[in-house]
Amino acid sequence: MNIFARQPIHVRRARHRYPAIAVILCCLADLSAAPVAAEPPRGGPERLVWSPVPVPETPYVAPNKPLTRIQDILATHAGEKSWIQPVVRTDAFAGDYISLAPGEATKAMFFSEERVVIWVYKGKLDVEIEGQPKTVISDGYLIDVAPTLIHKLTNTGQESAIYFRLTSAGQKPSYPVTENPEPIDGYSYVKVRMSPYGKYEAPNQPVLDFNRDVVAKNAGSRDFAMDGHTSAHIIRERGIATPPDSEKGHFHANLPEIWLVIEGRIEAKISGEPLVSGGVGDVILAAKSRWHRASAAGPGMSTRLALMPRYKEGLAVMQEP
Repeated sequence: MNIFARQPIHVRRARHRYPAIAVILCCLADLSAAPVAAEPPRGGPERLVWSPVPVPETPYVAPNKPLTRIQDILATHAGEKSWIQPVVRTDAFAGDYISLAPGEATKAMFFSEERVVIWVYKGKLDVEIEGQPKTVISDGYLIDVAPTLIHKLTNTGQESAIYFRLTSAGQKPSYPVTENPEPIDGYSYVKVRMSPYGKYEAPNQPVLDFNRDVVAKNAGSRDFAMDGHTSAHIIRERGIATPPDSEKGHFHANLPEIWLVIEGRIEAKISGEPLVSGGVGDVILAAKSRWHRASAAGPGMSTRLALMPRYKEGLAVMQEP
């Protein structure tokens, strides 16, 4: 039985409309010199509100940290070819760095109702996604697995393949009947019937060669993955001078924000924490309700993959009056 032998799921290329942006822009002064905004469209006029902020601020509980350096992770697993390192655990997301030894493959699996976002730090992988052609990917590739689609990664290179994977918090994988489920304490796997429904609608796409299609073309910011729960946005900007600490940025009353550095260097200031600077592969986490700002650093272009929940519906961006 070929677990991927279903009819292809066609991509529906719908226009991605942001009608609120036109309203906002016509009411504002010229902002052409400002960095590209990394926020979703907002409906209606701005207003003054009271927003609850926890006292003390939302703590960082392990494995969460303001900055997780990929080099520290690699040093922790020196001499190991296969490993999983938890990096982010929030109410919304679970983010892990994963290493596959040469010739090793993940189990064929899927996550019910939830999207999976992957970025390849290094290595060569075959990626199989149900309804899509098998693709050979390598350093810098982005993967967007639509909800409930079976997928599998195989290391076809000569060295360990390392990638960052984001899933929804608390999600347990399901498997096709041809696979042997990985045991989970407190759970038993039962055989059932189901109707898959995963599909790709713009701006979602199964794979993106970031180095070829973005860096080499000097492309700008764009959405990569988006649904009612999970979003991933490529924010690409030229480096600027470090803003003063008085520029607090904004916060989200109930949401965390994760930045995965995929090009250059990113600086971030999170309230209650010193300024952090992350390079390629590093993960920066702004805990929910903490003021935060991020900017590209250095002379060239830098890119962060902004990972947020509930972006599609429009999230509240809290700024100083």
